[in-house]
Amino acid sequence: MRVLVVDDEPLAVDWVIQGLRGLPDAEVVGSAGDGDEALAKVASLKPDLVFLDIQMPGRTGLDVARVLSTGAGPDVVFVTAFSDFAADAFDLDAADYLLKPVRHDRLAEAMSRARRRREASRAHQRLVALEQRLAEVERAQEPAEEFPSAFWVRQRNGRVRVPVADIRRIEADKDYALIHTSLKTHILRTTMRELERQLNPRQILRVHRGAFVRISCVARVERAGRGVMRLHMEDGAVVDVGASYVGRVVEALGLSPAGLEPD
Repeated sequence: MRVLVVDDEPLAVDWVIQGLRGLPDAEVVGSAGDGDEALAKVASLKPDLVFLDIQMPGRTGLDVARVLSTGAGPDVVFVTAFSDFAADAFDLDAADYLLKPVRHDRLAEAMSRARRRREASRAHQRLVALEQRLAEVERAQEPAEEFPSAFWVRQRNGRVRVPVADIRRIEADKDYALIHTSLKTHILRTTMRELERQLNPRQILRVHRGAFVRISCVARVERAGRGVMRLHMEDGAVVDVGASYVGRVVEALGLSPAGLEPD
C-alpha cells in the first residue's frame, strides 16, 4: 500500500516512517507538514493510506479528512496526542485512531486494518459491477413494453426512482409493499396483486400472498415439512413459500420436486 505521512512535527514523521519500513506491504511515498501540503501530495502521489496528525497549523487533520471523504480518496489513520477527537475521527470513517507516542506494533495493526478495509471495498466494487452486468442482461431479456423498468417511490421531499433490476425481494405490509434492494428498503403504496401484474415472473416471482423474490437471488431452498418450503436469500433473509405457490417456485428454480421432500 502506498502511504503518505502527515505531521507538523518532523520527529513524529520520522518515527512513523521508521515503524512502517519493516512492513512488507507499506511503501512510504512521501510526507507533509501541514494540511494544505497534505492535500496537494494526496492529489499528486495518489496514496492508498494517509497517517494523519490532527492538530496542525492551518487546516487540521479533521479538515483534511473531510475533504478526502467527499471523493474516492485514500483511507485515513489518525495519529494524535489527543483522545478528544476520536468520535469526530470515526464519524469521518477513519480506519484507525492512534494515540502518541505510537508503538510500532500499533502501526502494523493499523496497516493491517486499512488493508482489510481496502480489500473489502474492492470486493464490493467487483460485486456491484457484476450485479450491474447481470441487471443489464436481465433488462435485455425483458419484453420492452410489457413490464415497467422502475417504480417511483414517494419520499418526504419528492420521489425516488427504484429500478426493477435493483429489487431483490418484496414483502407486504398492510396497504404498502416493502421493496428491498441491495442498498436499502423503499416503501411503496400498492397491492401485491398490482405488483404481480407489473413484474416479470421469469425474474421476480410471487412466492406467497405477501412476498416476491428475485429468482437469481435465492441461495438455498429448505423443505421443513410436507408442503412447507422456505427460501434463503443471498442477503440472509428467509422467505416462506405459500402452499399454493410451491409448484411454481419449484418450476422457476428448475428443481426436482422429489428431491425436495424432507427426510
